[in-house]
Amino acid sequence: MERCLRLLLLLLPLALSSAAAASEYHGQVFFSGVPVPGAEVTVAQGDKHQSAVTDRQGLYEFADLADGVWKIRIEMRGFLTVEAEVTVAAETPQGAWELKLLGLDKLLAQAQAGKVESKALPPPTAESAAKPEAGKGAGQKKEEPKPAEAPAPPPQTPPDENAEKAADGLLVNGSENNAATSQFSLSPAFGNHRPGSKSLYNGGFSAIVDNSVLDARPYSLTGLSTSKSAYSRVTMGITLGGPLNIPHLMWHGPNFFAAYQWMRNNDAANVSGLVPDAAQRIGQLAGLTIPVNPQAAALLDLYPLSNVSGANGYNYQTEVLNNTHQDSLELRLAKTFGHRDQVHGGFGFRSTRADSVNLFKFVDATDTLGLDTNVNWSHRFRIPLTALVGYHLTRLRTAVRPEFENRENISGAAGIEGNDQAPADWGPPALQFSSGIAGLSDAQSAFNRNRTDATSLTLSTNLRHHYFTYGGDFRRQEFNEFTQQNPRGVFTFNGAATGSDIEDFLSGIPDASAVAFGNADKYFRQSVYDVYLTDDWRLRPQLTINAGMRWDYGAPVTELFGRLVNLDITPGFAAAEPVVASSATGPLTGTKYSDSLVRPDRLGFEPRIGISWRPLPTKTIVVRAGYGIYDDTSVYLSAAESMAQQAPLSTSVSVANSSNCPLTLANGFRNCAGTTADTFALDPKLRVGYAQDWQLSVQSDLPKALVMTVTYLGIKGTHGMQEFLPNTYPIGASSPCPECPVGFVYRTSNGNSTREAGQVQIRRRLRSGFTASLNYTYAKAMDDDAQVGAQGHEASGGSSSGTPSIAQNWLDPRAERGLSTFDQRNLIKAQAQYTPGMGLGGGTLLSGWRGRLLKEWTLMTQISAGSGLPETPQFLATVPGTGVTNTIRPNLTGAPINKSSGSYHLNVAAFASPAAGQWGTVRRDSITGPSQFSLDGSLSKTYRLSGPFNLDVRVDAANLLNHVAYTAWNTTLNWNTAASGTALSSPTFGLPAAANSMRSLQVTARLRF
Repeated sequence: MERCLRLLLLLLPLALSSAAAASEYHGQVFFSGVPVPGAEVTVAQGDKHQSAVTDRQGLYEFADLADGVWKIRIEMRGFLTVEAEVTVAAETPQGAWELKLLGLDKLLAQAQAGKVESKALPPPTAESAAKPEAGKGAGQKKEEPKPAEAPAPPPQTPPDENAEKAADGLLVNGSENNAATSQFSLSPAFGNHRPGSKSLYNGGFSAIVDNSVLDARPYSLTGLSTSKSAYSRVTMGITLGGPLNIPHLMWHGPNFFAAYQWMRNNDAANVSGLVPDAAQRIGQLAGLTIPVNPQAAALLDLYPLSNVSGANGYNYQTEVLNNTHQDSLELRLAKTFGHRDQVHGGFGFRSTRADSVNLFKFVDATDTLGLDTNVNWSHRFRIPLTALVGYHLTRLRTAVRPEFENRENISGAAGIEGNDQAPADWGPPALQFSSGIAGLSDAQSAFNRNRTDATSLTLSTNLRHHYFTYGGDFRRQEFNEFTQQNPRGVFTFNGAATGSDIEDFLSGIPDASAVAFGNADKYFRQSVYDVYLTDDWRLRPQLTINAGMRWDYGAPVTELFGRLVNLDITPGFAAAEPVVASSATGPLTGTKYSDSLVRPDRLGFEPRIGISWRPLPTKTIVVRAGYGIYDDTSVYLSAAESMAQQAPLSTSVSVANSSNCPLTLANGFRNCAGTTADTFALDPKLRVGYAQDWQLSVQSDLPKALVMTVTYLGIKGTHGMQEFLPNTYPIGASSPCPECPVGFVYRTSNGNSTREAGQVQIRRRLRSGFTASLNYTYAKAMDDDAQVGAQGHEASGGSSSGTPSIAQNWLDPRAERGLSTFDQRNLIKAQAQYTPGMGLGGGTLLSGWRGRLLKEWTLMTQISAGSGLPETPQFLATVPGTGVTNTIRPNLTGAPINKSSGSYHLNVAAFASPAAGQWGTVRRDSITGPSQFSLDGSLSKTYRLSGPFNLDVRVDAANLLNHVAYTAWNTTLNWNTAASGTALSSPTFGLPAAANSMRSLQVTARLRF
């Protein structure tokens, strides 16, 4: 024991001295002041060697080097090798090394040889050590190397197919060659450096111009030839980036990037519709003359006179001009402090002023002002751990000014009562007609200011084959709205009173009405949290697994002053009474409600995994698979907006005309016995929707530089939004519960959605100046989700935006399951690009005059063709006891649905009105819309000017063939008996609702330096 203690005492000082003789050494590699990632750094002392690779900031680190003199070697393809000696000791300052490019002749010779310099450390020479540069610490030496001699060219071999076509290499406007098809894969520029220039700054000027002279005439749905309005679209921009160096004030300042964009766009479009004709305006209908209601006469004055005769369905067309002006500014800064800290951030500003013109020539102005700023700090600890802390602030102000705001009180002058008469909401009520007459409408006045403050923390570290990333985010969102939901109200006419919707209107008898206003200022608040952990596990060279867990929680939205109203409902919807968030106790059930009137859902756990596997190391087959769960934390805002516009805090009405509740245009916004004073209710146990997303793909190389990828994708949405009308019944039936409350929409979270797709992609790598890709997708999507079906987005469990669809039968919401509105069964996309190119030596793939003429031209085309999207046939009739008119569907007769006849593309004989006392039997989204097709092209060229300046010119053509593609059909039907005693259907049913834009040419010029 004593000998062991003596031996330990003797070895302890040696161990301490050995530990003290080892130090950390680190440095950074630059090129023209820009950090260089991926450079290989090797240090050697005798037979000891260690290597490292620079990270994204050009940093390298050796954690444990013995004190003393070490030889350092820094290599990067395309640059001269740096060799020097450094003295490693305690407190050794950071090394900073500047790379220099190889000459173009050396670079070309190196590329043709297909290799780089030998990486073995040569024996030290007298020239390998240089004097320390100014500003560098002691013991840190940097070599000023001589240019390396070009290696001997390889033996000549017969040129292969590729070499003949790409003997000079290929660079397409700065894009990279594919190393599998060409030996030339070096870019002629790196970072801020351009051959022949020593500037540390880069930037450019750009202009994008489109004029009506270059574009085709807008398409006319009526066939009426109208004059083409003069318009133009101009976007100009300027960018500048580099180090922020100010003589005598700041040196080695942060790197910056600044951009400013100026846009002034005018867009012309043809709009068509069906308007009351001259006879209808004076009350002449089917040989009869009826007196015109004074309120109807005042609203008729807002309709334009018909200007098309003999057209199928539409009798009016006009051209409108919409204006959009936008200014945006972006600024980014980044600065590295020492070798462990970096601060970067940005500031963005955007101002948009837009005017939108509708069929009635109402001009509605929308102004938005947005600010976006962020600041981030990253720190690298001595242990392998990096931390990133960030703060992000966004603010958005939106102001909407309708045509009549503060200008003319249309409703008041017409004698229409019960809607909001405040000057900000002056204007006409909205009108809806079942026969296809254009609905009268205008925008709603609004002044909204939204703000989001977000903080984030991300930690990343590596442990052997694992790279861990974990952290969290917090967002505080403010939605400050000054707007009304439906202040001017809406009247619906479907012929229930007289047999004709236009006769009902002229008589001043609406079939249904709705209005909601009061409590204009609303201040919504929401907090959103998330935490996550991800492991990027390089299990084997052929197998990588990326797995993680995320937790998302979006707290329900509250109102700053508790001004939210929900309905406290007894089981079976037998009774309902309003409950205000400030009281938070249900008057019927005694339920204790939170300030949001909905229970929080904190079960947002989202496991995710991704796998990449190369089953045969010698083959090019790669298998990728993934699975994840994604929550939608934004489901509460639209519900809060509806709950803030209800009695007793404001006026909310949705009623149908009846003997117990007679409605007129003069007095149509009124609550009647048997209907609730509130029009919306939210399930207090609402769940947050989520989507399960999975995919599997196999990729493999094919001959002739082809790559094929086959992919299967699936999405399953759960807890999507559903809406229905409690206690309602079909037309012609008796109410099963006359005492039960009706007239309100109930939103719950029982919706589901699915989408499965198979995709095949064939891509040709860039070879001989030509690259192309072909994608074909076969997919099917179905849902009974009110929100997903209304929006046309991917099946994602719901979202807060868009107008939800209401179930036809409230007792059977699952009957709503049908094709999703975004269900495009077949979609094919193709893209091709060709260029004669420009090589490192300035040559092209084509020789002679063709090469000189086509040098640096690039031609690209894109083709997209797909089947039509689903649409829902609607029987525009009012649901008994409510003011809702767009939920009832017709019956099928067995006749074909898609049948062209003149301008009509749907067969009205395929549908019939629902039988009395029964709901319609047609499934939702049972009509196939028009197929889609587009062909776009572009032609571009780069001009190499003197010095560092390059000029890019590009011409883009949208809808190159000027092909008309309809985007949707009119799908509203009605079979009411007219005054003449004949059955009518909507004369616009089956007509195209809109068409795509016709051919337009856009010219872009960009000067870069």
